[in-house]
Amino acid sequence: MAGHSKWANIKFRKAAQDSRRGKAFTRLIKEITVSARVAGANPAANPRLRSAVDKALAANMTRDAINRAISRGAGLQDGDDIMEIRYEGYGPNGVAVLVECATDNRNRTVSEVRHAFSKHGGNLGTDGSVSYLFDRIGTIVFSSGQDEDQILEAALEAGASDVESGEGMVEVTTSPEDFHRVHQAIQETGLEADMCELIHRPLVEVGVAGEAAQKVMKLIEELEDLDDVQDVFSNASFDGPADARARD
Repeated sequence: MAGHSKWANIKFRKAAQDSRRGKAFTRLIKEITVSARVAGANPAANPRLRSAVDKALAANMTRDAINRAISRGAGLQDGDDIMEIRYEGYGPNGVAVLVECATDNRNRTVSEVRHAFSKHGGNLGTDGSVSYLFDRIGTIVFSSGQDEDQILEAALEAGASDVESGEGMVEVTTSPEDFHRVHQAIQETGLEADMCELIHRPLVEVGVAGEAAQKVMKLIEELEDLDDVQDVFSNASFDGPADARARD
C-alpha cells in the first residue's frame, strides 16, 4: 500500500498544479523576485532562480517579464517588497501541512492562512511544529510512454539520488543541490518531464480516505487558492485516485 499511495500522491499533486494554471504567472513572478533577492540575480550562479526562470519560460512568460521580476528582486527596479514566509500547522486527522508564501503584507497573509485552517478543522502551529516531518528534495516525474531505461541512465549518470517507476510513471529524485543539473542533463537527451520541482516530501505519512480525505483536500485547495500562497505540502497519504479531489 505504501508504494500505491506514493504514486497516488504524485497524481494528486500534479492534478493540483494543473488546476491552478490560471494563477501561474503571479506565482512565478513572485518566485523569481524572491529568488533573485535571496541569492543574486545571475541564474547561472543561483539554481533556485534558474529553476524559476525555466518554469516561467515553459509557461510562455516573456523574457521582458522575467527580467523585470529579476530586477525587482535585485533592487534595480521599484516594486513591492515581497518576503518569503512559511506557515506550519495541522489539518483534519492530524495531517501535517506546510504552507509556503510570498507576500508584501505579513498580517494579511497570516490571517488568511489561519482562517483556512480553522474553517476546515485544522489549526495553525508555531515555527518548527511540523517541518521536521519533511525532507527537501527535487522530483522529476515522467508519464508512461517514455523510455524508462533512457531516463534511468541519464538520471543516474547526472547524479540523481534514486529512480523509481510504478503505475505508469517514472520519478527521479535528487538532492536540492543536484536538482537543476540532473534536470538539465535529462532534458539534453530529448526527454520531457511532466512535473519538475523542489518539494517537501513527508518522512512519515498519515493515511486518509473517504470523508477525512475530502476534508484534507478542501483545506489544501483553499490554501492553494490564496493569492499569497506559493505552494502547499502535506503528509497525507491519499488512497483514492487524483480525480476524486473534493470540489465545493
